[in-house]
Amino acid sequence: MEQVIEIEQRGMPRLNEPAPRFEANTTHGTRSLADYKGKWLVLFSHPADFTPVCTTEFMAFAKAHKDFQDAGCELLGLSIDSNFAHIAWLRNIAEKFGVEIPFPIVEDLSMRVATAYGMIQPGASDTSAVRATFVIDPEGVLRAMVYYPMTNGRSVDEILRLVRALQTSDAHKVATPESWQPGEPVIVPPPATLELADKRKDEGFDYTDWYFCKKAL
Repeated sequence: MEQVIEIEQRGMPRLNEPAPRFEANTTHGTRSLADYKGKWLVLFSHPADFTPVCTTEFMAFAKAHKDFQDAGCELLGLSIDSNFAHIAWLRNIAEKFGVEIPFPIVEDLSMRVATAYGMIQPGASDTSAVRATFVIDPEGVLRAMVYYPMTNGRSVDEILRLVRALQTSDAHKVATPESWQPGEPVIVPPPATLELADKRKDEGFDYTDWYFCKKAL
């Protein structure tokens, strides 16, 4: 029997605010948001078990699992299916595709977690969680949200890239350009005053204009 012990819902979740708290059954036992404090977390929903697009996504997440862990990030899947359906599906993936899924999947028959995170989109489906992805930082703050339609799979490489980019921005107080990868130059925040803008050209950055400078880390 599903047990969702605690959940907070304050409308749709918002960036840079605490992620909705939850505690729920998963394929690895009970998990709560508090279990991931001190680590980055990617929480992602899928419409249903035993569906082809979702199967490709879960295999991709499984193959990238070590890369996420090396980045100090855990993975947690979710759909409104039961634990029994999750278990049967994971066994099927292992049997038919030779891929073991190493991370937990939340059962959410009540749709309480999915609703709190805005995973239910009536324009797409009233009964299934869409492909929503949430990046939560070690303090439990929601840092990124990405939604995909039912028909199209996510890029797991992009989600991993986003986690690494967020970590780099936090550590070095910088921004990252389009398609940035670790080791590439980062963007220096623009100066906030006219005086600082006048000085920017002489500060040793890769200078294009006062508002657009890069540097290597």
